Amino acid sequence: MQFHDRTVLITGAAGNLGRAVADVFYAQGANLVLLGQHADHLTEAFGAEDARRQFAAVDLLDADAVARAADAARARFGRVDVLCNLAGGFRMGTPVHATADADLDFLFDINVRTMMHAVRAVAPGMVAAGGGKIVNVGANAAGKGVAQMGAYCAAKSALIRLTEAMAAELREAGVNVNCVLPTIIDTPENRAAMPGADPAHWVAPAALADVIAFLASDAARAIHGAAVPVTGLS
Repeated sequence: MQFHDRTVLITGAAGNLGRAVADVFYAQGANLVLLGQHADHLTEAFGAEDARRQFAAVDLLDADAVARAADAARARFGRVDVLCNLAGGFRMGTPVHATADADLDFLFDINVRTMMHAVRAVAPGMVAAGGGKIVNVGANAAGKGVAQMGAYCAAKSALIRLTEAMAAELREAGVNVNCVLPTIIDTPENRAAMPGADPAHWVAPAALADVIAFLASDAARAIHGAAVPVTGLS
């Protein structure tokens, strides 16, 4: 998996998974366009910008701001070859009939709408350039409804269906669209939230990043619309 002279745009780049994904692509020679909500978080995660790293502090719910970030990426690097939609969020604890509109909106906004804004900003350029790769992050929990997690399962399920639809729409243009379905990711936040759990059975960010990089590589050129479970030892 070599990405020399290719440009990878990553949303949610300052998070635990974002840092792992950025590290894999950077080590393989890619130019990186790293989107995060706060500029200082990007600097804390990656240090200063350099010849192969461009930062963009962007609210992913602002479609115009995302479009401007994509335009800036193309202005600097010529094109965006890979889009990794990592931004997402989780809430649970209420049954479906008691789920507040605010929680439903939050989960669909952060898991679905952020992805939609990014693909609107990037996919047309990929089509014009004759190819590209889009990798979305779903969740293994999207396979079925789970008690007290209905809104989250629904949001991640919607992301899978949109991934499949985009794959069918864009494959003839040379654009591969796929997604990964991790179980619990081994992050400091999840360890703090579940102190009695065994993180050895969770998914390491670096391991998930390897799967994402594979789906973005030429080795996955024949894969379209896949939802790949990444379940660690569980």
